[in-house]
Amino acid sequence: MKRFISLLALISLLLAPMAAQSLLTPEQLAKREKRKNLTVKEWNTDSKTNTRWLDRIKVYDEQGRCIEEIEYATYGQKWRVTSTYDDITGKVVEEVEYNDRNRPVRIRKYEWNANGTKAKQYNYLPNGKLYSVKVYEYIFEK
Repeated sequence: MKRFISLLALISLLLAPMAAQSLLTPEQLAKREKRKNLTVKEWNTDSKTNTRWLDRIKVYDEQGRCIEEIEYATYGQKWRVTSTYDDITGKVVEEVEYNDRNRPVRIRKYEWNANGTKAKQYNYLPNGKLYSVKVYEYIFEK
């Protein structure tokens, strides 16, 4: 019986990435395919002086998921967010938000339901102390 259970566990571990991918629509998969190892820079241009400045950068990983986003002002970085994903489900499990001095100001950790919806968001201070928990409730009307 133990051997059968461990075989089932192994099969479920092997199939989990496929199940996570199946939660995505073909359009979402095609979009991710186009973003693999991509960096997008958004630029602003002043209409009067033609001065150009960097507005935002988005960096995507080899699977097409956004792993870093940085917003800039004329003086430099406003904020930056880095994202870490679960290898099995492909869902974001942690986001770290940085301030204009590139110091962490907030850490968010996520739990997900089996159907791919967010279950909980844990908000931490930079020192690791938990300061709030957000619980998501989904109500479908008939």
